[in-house]
Amino acid sequence: MAKRAGSRPPKPEVRRPSQSQAVAKAAAKVIAPISGRNSPVGYQAPSAPPPASEAVSMFQRGMEAMQRHAYADAARAFQAILMGFPGERTLVERTRVYLALCERELNRRPVAPKTIEERLTSATAALNNGNDAEAAELARSVLGDDPKHDLALYLLAVVHARRGEAAAAVDWLAQAMDVSPDVRAQARHDVDFQSLRELESFRQLLDSPVSARSDAHRNRRPR
Repeated sequence: MAKRAGSRPPKPEVRRPSQSQAVAKAAAKVIAPISGRNSPVGYQAPSAPPPASEAVSMFQRGMEAMQRHAYADAARAFQAILMGFPGERTLVERTRVYLALCERELNRRPVAPKTIEERLTSATAALNNGNDAEAAELARSVLGDDPKHDLALYLLAVVHARRGEAAAAVDWLAQAMDVSPDVRAQARHDVDFQSLRELESFRQLLDSPVSARSDAHRNRRPR
C-alpha cells in the first residue's frame, strides 16, 4: 500500500526514569559517608582519605549523648571536633549541624534546674555565655549528688583553666580522666585548655596510662 502523502513515521517511545530513580541518582552525586562505607550502588567515592579514627570516635560519642538528650556532653564533644580536626571537611560540616541543635536545646534552660542532667546543661550554657561562677556552682552541686561524675569534674577543670588556676585545672581534669578515659581525647583538643599546653604536668596527664580504677567507675554515671 502506498504511503499517504505527508504522513510521518511514529516517534519511538521515550522511557523516562521514575521519580524515585531520579532522586536516587541525584543523591548519589552528593552523598559522602563519613566512613566511606554504605555508598550507593554505582557511586565512586572520592580519593580523599577517611577521617581520623579519633575524630570519628568523638563524633559518635557526641551523637550517643544527643540520643540520651545529654546535650551538654554532646556539645563539648562536637566543639572538640571543630577545634581539633578543622581539616576533616565532611565531618566538620555535619558536626556544625548537630552542635547548632545542641546549643538550641541548651538555650532552653530550665528556670530551676533540678536533675543532674538539667544542672549540667545549665552549667554548659553558663560556660558558653562566659558565666564561669554559675557553671562552677552548678557543677559542684552535681558532684554533691555524684562525686564521680566525669562531665562535672571536666567542667570544673575548664573553669579553673579559664581563671588561670593551672594546678587546680590539672587536678580536676585528672579526676575526670580517672572516671572516664574518653575525656583524654576531648581535653587534647579543647581550646579552653590552651593555657595549659606548655605545662609538663598537663602533657604528662594526657600521656599517662589509664588508671586501673577507670573501668570500675566509667559505668556508674547516672543517665
